[in-house]
Amino acid sequence: MSAIEKIEEQFASLRIAKRSVLSEEPAYLLDIDISGSAQSESSRFVAVSCSNKSIRVFNRETLNFLREYSSCPGTLSGVRFAHVCDSLVFSACSDGTVKCWDIRLATQKAAQVFSGYPSNVFISFDINCSDFMICAGTEKVETDTFLVFWDARGSTDCASTVREPLGVYSESHNDDVTKICFHPVKPSLFVSGSTDGLVNVFDINKDNEDDALISTCNSDSSVSFIGWSGKDYEQIYCTTHDEGFCWWDLAQLDTEEPIMLLRILDARDSVCIENGSLNYLVGGMYHEKADRLFLIGGTATGDVHLISCSAAGLSLVGTLPGGHSATVRSFCWNLAEESLLTGGEDAQLLLWRPGAVERSLAKKMSMKIASSVQKRVRVHNSSLKSRKK
Repeated sequence: MSAIEKIEEQFASLRIAKRSVLSEEPAYLLDIDISGSAQSESSRFVAVSCSNKSIRVFNRETLNFLREYSSCPGTLSGVRFAHVCDSLVFSACSDGTVKCWDIRLATQKAAQVFSGYPSNVFISFDINCSDFMICAGTEKVETDTFLVFWDARGSTDCASTVREPLGVYSESHNDDVTKICFHPVKPSLFVSGSTDGLVNVFDINKDNEDDALISTCNSDSSVSFIGWSGKDYEQIYCTTHDEGFCWWDLAQLDTEEPIMLLRILDARDSVCIENGSLNYLVGGMYHEKADRLFLIGGTATGDVHLISCSAAGLSLVGTLPGGHSATVRSFCWNLAEESLLTGGEDAQLLLWRPGAVERSLAKKMSMKIASSVQKRVRVHNSSLKSRKK
């Protein structure tokens, strides 16, 4: 059996094991992360970024609700656990801060606040694999768009203080920075994506922004998701707000070979789904054991599609029907445990496991709540100024 056939079999065996209890204040579940310390492959907590300006924390095994952190009047964007200490959870905020909470403490107060500059409105962020560096991306304010950096070491040592930025990059994007993703194993590398269509790769060990910019790739559309892939994580990819997909190989930068591996203008037209459809892409993930990049997509009625990527194109691996009743907005695939977490516009957080039997309430009917966080999608100018190749 080939690696892709094994994954197809594993995906097909997934069943709903747990379903979170509906909150008194239903909200879209926009981003998911699971904790996991360096000493253990297991994870204890799940954190979810919600459209009601909050972060909710659940028990990983039971999906029992544990904590909720809010940042009114600011909107929280994204959620990440520290890599070493699995009790620290971070989120960017539109009030110009990145906040860190310690979920061991029964307090709403952030354990650490990383403050930006007065005009900053943060809508994306990430923390590097060594937990030493945080980078956050801003909305465009007048003519300015920033990538802001902080030293994240000792995040809970000085809880009463506010961390000031180490510095900024300000020349590499000309519109909202929608996504930031550090390299999985190289702490100085990260990739950023923007509504300007650019996907930029940086090495923060360099002395200045111009030298730090290793590569600029143009998706020709507004970037909605970015990630790393390939055996040595030398590839980057992105999805776009109009359901496009681009995939590049950075190992080809110093060769005569093209770095573009695949460009799909609209995945909805490229993936053949018998007796079904693909309405949108949620994001992607790289499967190390199979050396294969996958995308997660779905339907407006809540079906979840797993899509395989190759140089030849996109192909459907399998579908999980009957879990959600509305658009799926977030996922987290735990390869070590062969489990999948999904969250959507039906305000449901689902845990899928191979061969599981659900013992909770039946699926909730589709919610008709209005999202308090609408996607910021602006048609960008395709005549972008030239960049490094």
